[in-house]
Amino acid sequence: MGTTKSEIFTDEQNRLALMFKVFGNPARIAILQYIINQKACICNDLVDELGLAQATISQHLKELKTLGIIQGTIEGKSVCYCIDEKVWNDVQNDLIAFFKQDVHIKQCC
Repeated sequence: MGTTKSEIFTDEQNRLALMFKVFGNPARIAILQYIINQKACICNDLVDELGLAQATISQHLKELKTLGIIQGTIEGKSVCYCIDEKVWNDVQNDLIAFFKQDVHIKQCC
């Protein structure tokens, strides 16, 4: 499988692609929904709630942290995650701007 030549695309295009990648997994959507509903959570809660293995949850949390949409703090042996509201708002605005683009399709399809 070939690699993406990210340097030939704009920062906006790369950022949007990363967002879509992160949001393209239903487990990550479930994790985000759980964190939003709980206002914060401990990773073990996610394992119990979603029924996925700890290693799987950790990998998904890593992807969400890469986007910056969640942040975590270590409390003893537990890591508590919450939504980074500034990044959440930035992601919302980026997606709204992307989908608000006017599309004018000629009768060719």
